[in-house]
Amino acid sequence: MKTKLPFSYVLITLSIIFFGLQNFTEWLFGYDLLFLYGAKINQFILQGEIWRFLTPAFLHGSFVHLGFNMYALYSIGPSLEKKYGGTSFILLYAISAVFGNVFSFLCSSYVSLGASTAIFGLIAAQGVYIYKNRYLLGSAAKPLLTNVLFMIAVNLFLGLSPGIDNWGHLGGLVGGFLYAWFGGPSFRISENLFGENVIIKENKKIFLVTALILTIAIALVGIGYLLR
Repeated sequence: MKTKLPFSYVLITLSIIFFGLQNFTEWLFGYDLLFLYGAKINQFILQGEIWRFLTPAFLHGSFVHLGFNMYALYSIGPSLEKKYGGTSFILLYAISAVFGNVFSFLCSSYVSLGASTAIFGLIAAQGVYIYKNRYLLGSAAKPLLTNVLFMIAVNLFLGLSPGIDNWGHLGGLVGGFLYAWFGGPSFRISENLFGENVIIKENKKIFLVTALILTIAIALVGIGYLLR
């Protein structure tokens, strides 16, 4: 029986491949072709290159940058993907990346790239999952949630360092939180016909949630265009 490869590992693989292509094109042409056409560069977004709200999540500025982000994705991604399911996890990742780059576009004029926008969304989603299912997790919920909040606080503090796009991190948190709150998995305890307690997963309309959240992102981008 074949085991399905988690999407988390696919995302890691793609990021490594793109980083390799970044370095290859820089060696071949003298400049990073993927960076030029995929990074979050406000002036090009204003010219209509809206794919730059997503593509930066697959690009990185250095091996260390790639290593930190891929380690974070490897650490949190697979376990979160099991809770969400593959399709919902990919939507979460994409929305977090888009929201992160939208916030960066609105609040920062600097060029940016990296998967940290999406990873901050995953961290937010982990926190929401723990909070919404705290009654099932019991006494473990509070320390788990405290750990997530501490992780967010520390990483946002580190993001105050020069050269780090903290607006992108904040946007990723907001996007991940919104998707997780309205579209993330939650469970409740009910009784079956025999009076036994059973755990029931509540179904969420993830594509509707995605459409609504992306509508918010589009509205924010529209405001950004008007203010330029």
